[in-house]
Amino acid sequence: MEDLRVVFESKNRRSCSDRALVLAAAHIPFQLIDDGLSCALVVPAEHSARAAEELRLYEEENPPVRPKVRKRIVYQDALPGVIGYVLIVCVVAGLAGFSMFGSNWFAAGRVDGSLIRDGEWWRTITALTLHSGVRHLLGNLVFGVFFGIFAGRLLGSGVAWLAIVISAALGNTANTLLLDSTHKSLGASTAVFAALGLLAGYVWRGQLMAQDRWSTRYGPVIGGLALLMFTGTGDENTDIGAHLLGFVCGFGTGMLLTMIGKMPAPPRTQLVAGAMALGLVAIAWLVALQG
Repeated sequence: MEDLRVVFESKNRRSCSDRALVLAAAHIPFQLIDDGLSCALVVPAEHSARAAEELRLYEEENPPVRPKVRKRIVYQDALPGVIGYVLIVCVVAGLAGFSMFGSNWFAAGRVDGSLIRDGEWWRTITALTLHSGVRHLLGNLVFGVFFGIFAGRLLGSGVAWLAIVISAALGNTANTLLLDSTHKSLGASTAVFAALGLLAGYVWRGQLMAQDRWSTRYGPVIGGLALLMFTGTGDENTDIGAHLLGFVCGFGTGMLLTMIGKMPAPPRTQLVAGAMALGLVAIAWLVALQG
């Protein structure tokens, strides 16, 4: 009876088949034995040493692919930032609606291309808190809370909303510079799409999704663009440019946050960032109403 030696054994038939090809290419006689639960490669004893060497070389050249360990996400409390967003937008809506302090809040705070180009930078921020009516206000509240929750849970309330305010202001600035100087607009929708872009950029650049397939590598980008197209392009009154540039600026900010430090930031940093976001809005309105 022929003396046979087992040179490889596995429960994975594909592994056996691949190594059988190696032995066949090396002209080493072998048998593949499969009992339904596992399979094995056996060769005559006089060929076992050469078979083992061929298989060793194969395994060195083809190390097993180990899936990347997904990054652990420590979710943060998004509630403070969302509450702050709702309160600020609603309070400004009430104050503007009653022309408090004897001021026309809409004239003082809306995006006005020619005035922004003349240096009235605060309009890029104050316009984010103004709305043309109840429907406009409610729509931005719903979407702002929705995206704000996700951004706050990933980045922390303070950092997320500071990033959103800055990104949205940059989006309004870019939109103003690219459009006709007479362009006028208002609404938190630029901030809403800045939040969406922030999420897409941070998740994609931070590789928080599985990276083994292209669909998951670019999932955050594709998903963000899909939501932008679905919710950011409406009727003729929709400021598509502000939505698009808010998303782009938010996307860039999200990528930047993955590079400047560990996220989410510690509680003290969150408090400082949240205070800065609130301070930017307050200072912008103080300057606007004094004009």
